Amino acid sequence: QKELDHLGKRLGMIVVIIAVAMIGTIIVVEKVQGVSALLEVLILGVALAVAAVPEGLPAVVTTVLSLGVQRMAKRNAIVRHLSAVETLGSATVIASDKTGTLTKNEMTVRAVVTASGRVNVDGTGYAPTGTIKTGDNAPPEGAQLAEILRMLTIADRASNAVLQEKDGAWMVQGDPTEGALIVAARKIGVQQSVLETRFERVAEVPFSSERKLMSAVFTDADRQNERFVFAKGAPDVLLTRCTHELVGSEPVPLTDARRAAIGQANEALAGEALRTLGVAERPFPSGTPIESLSADIENDLTFLGVVGMIDPPRAEAKDAVARARGAGIRPVMITGDHPKTAAVIAAELGIIAEGGRALTGAEIEKMSDEELTQKVRDVSVYARVSPQHKLRIVTALRSGGAVVAMTGDGVNDAPALKTADIGIAMGITGTDVSKEAADVILTDDNFATIVVAVEEGRAIFDNIRKFLRFLLSSNIGEVMTMFFGVLLAKFIGLDAPGDAVVLPLLATQILWVNLVTDGAPALALGVDRAESGLMARSPRPVGEGVTTARMWAGVVFVGAIMAVGTLLVLDASLPGGLIAGSGSLRYGQTMAFTTLVLFQ
Repeated sequence: QKELDHLGKRLGMIVVIIAVAMIGTIIVVEKVQGVSALLEVLILGVALAVAAVPEGLPAVVTTVLSLGVQRMAKRNAIVRHLSAVETLGSATVIASDKTGTLTKNEMTVRAVVTASGRVNVDGTGYAPTGTIKTGDNAPPEGAQLAEILRMLTIADRASNAVLQEKDGAWMVQGDPTEGALIVAARKIGVQQSVLETRFERVAEVPFSSERKLMSAVFTDADRQNERFVFAKGAPDVLLTRCTHELVGSEPVPLTDARRAAIGQANEALAGEALRTLGVAERPFPSGTPIESLSADIENDLTFLGVVGMIDPPRAEAKDAVARARGAGIRPVMITGDHPKTAAVIAAELGIIAEGGRALTGAEIEKMSDEELTQKVRDVSVYARVSPQHKLRIVTALRSGGAVVAMTGDGVNDAPALKTADIGIAMGITGTDVSKEAADVILTDDNFATIVVAVEEGRAIFDNIRKFLRFLLSSNIGEVMTMFFGVLLAKFIGLDAPGDAVVLPLLATQILWVNLVTDGAPALALGVDRAESGLMARSPRPVGEGVTTARMWAGVVFVGAIMAVGTLLVLDASLPGGLIAGSGSLRYGQTMAFTTLVLFQ
């Protein structure tokens, strides 16, 4: 739109210059004298200006963009700002969240690791049916069973999701990760009614992407209403806040060897593309008022274990990534998950090669802005990042010359969405703040929809060029017809008695051409279907305008052909001139008008 506004201003200046030059030339060459003759020449200048200005351009542009927005809405992309439509077509990087956008966001617990070792969990979806077995395919018992029961009990209570059955199907209201923990607890035999009777939540410290933890305070009816802190979050972060580990039913001091073993178990789960989550607890610190609860309670914890959850990639995500790459767009994954989990999922989707690694938030913090700008050119996966890291990543990408489409769903993602060339919010999981900051909202939270929106943006820009080429060619043809028709009037039989200046076309005819015969074809071109090879082309260079030198050459060439053809028909319709005719002036102007319309 900015480019078209600029084009309109340039056309206006050119028209004024041509009109003034032509008026001056006629006055000098024809030696125009008298008020009536001068008025005729001025009318000619106005007619020339009318011929040069594509009056239907603003209406067609608005209509094309609006129809494009409507088509995108039908394909699950709601555009909040019209300017984002054309910007999408020039995107060179799509920086996307992993969970829910590239993956299904349908978590299922696959493994649980406690002090006594690992157990595997089977079953799919949110149905609380399945078994939990050790590596020997036997159910856990003794100390291991006690550890798992305590861990999944704590994980269940520290969750805000609700598991429910509706019409024979199990579903989760709330966060899918918390839903998966509740399902796992049901599989081991932990009953919701028992938990609700025993534990009462009295306070909560919500999850923070900076802390990567959340915690809640409960009273335990089985322990004389003693208060406990239940915490869950990133295992590597949670482990640094733990001083003990649950072994059987008793907490024991956490040694360096056990810390290393837990870290290795976490790495192993992440290497299987499992999303990992740690669980811990502690007695509520005595003397701490509930009213002044803070994250300080997340210290001196007892580590209970690690849960490994699978979040399978969307079936269409791999094809969408391949389409984006084929279109010259680099997909980038940004996630708060473990680096190994992120790298395995990214490799599976084709974002990076097998064995590739992710850049972590901790590594980003150690880099200067200049170093990060260099690094982001080669890195396509970022793990354990916070919203502040996201902002630095998108800023670095843009500093390197990339046109960035960035996704986000949280309140703290708003600055990154604002900074990106195209901010894309999630319609299902996104907060109101992120939606307000975004240019586009995905109603299905799907990465494939972003690629569809990019294709639509490219198609709209192509169509704008098509109808612009048509409108400019037509108007150049009109200008040349008027300009050379007057200059060559004596040679083509366009004479009038006395000193009167005769126009090849009437001003009303020019207006008719511009407003009626220009509009419908231009609109048809504006809603044309996308070309088959549209997504096989590289993104449009940032500095490339809506008009190019090659396009202008074509416009002038076509306009010249239109003018020559129209003037030849005019000459053949009038007595005298190069081609003798027998019609009247009105007949000749009508023939010229009809020819010009047919040329269009």
